[in-house]
Amino acid sequence: MINDIPDVVPAGRMRKTAQPVLALPGGLELRPWRTADAPQLVEARRDPQIRQWNRPAALSVAEEEQRIEKWAERWRDEAAGIWAVAEPGGGEAAGLVGLGDVQLRHGSAEILYWLLPAARGRGVAVEAAVRLTGWALDDLGLHRVRLTHSTANPASCRVAEKAGYAYEGTLRSALLHADGWHDEHLHARVRGDALPTV
Repeated sequence: MINDIPDVVPAGRMRKTAQPVLALPGGLELRPWRTADAPQLVEARRDPQIRQWNRPAALSVAEEEQRIEKWAERWRDEAAGIWAVAEPGGGEAAGLVGLGDVQLRHGSAEILYWLLPAARGRGVAVEAAVRLTGWALDDLGLHRVRLTHSTANPASCRVAEKAGYAYEGTLRSALLHADGWHDEHLHARVRGDALPTV
C-alpha cells in the first residue's frame, strides 16, 4: 500500500532546530536573513539582472522586513529555507540562496539563488549552491534537489553545471517573465551524486 511508505525526512527536522549558518570555502557564509538586511533586498529588486530572471516585485524596506519575517515562518513551517550570502561577523547581504518548495515527506526541494553585482564573477553562486545542496542532502536528509532556470540565462546554466546539477530536460513555456513565457532547463542532484569541489 502507498501509505506504508515512510516519510523521507521526518516532520519536525527543520522546525526543531535553528536555521544553520554555513561557511563557504571562499570566506563568505550563508546565514539567516535579518530585518536589518531589508535595504539589500530593496537594492536587489532594483538590479536589472535580478529583475529579469527572478520576477521580484519592487517593495519598500518595511515590506521587505515583513518578507524576512515570512521567511522565518516558512522555516518553522518546513516549507522553505532562505539564506543571505554575506561576509562573516554580520556583514551586509550580497546575495540570496535558498531551498523553496521543500517537501520533507517526499524528500525534495528546489534551489534558488541570486547575487548583487559586487559578488558576481567570483564563483560565489557555485560555492553557495554546492554548500547548500550538501547540507540539504547530507544534513537535512533530502533525496533530490532540483534547479530550474530560463533557457535564455546561460550564466545560471553554468552555475548549475559547475555545482554538479545534471541536466534533465527542458520544461516548455514554464515561467512567465516580463518579456513573455520562457522555456526552462531542469537540472537536479540526488543523494549519492558526488559533490564537485569548489
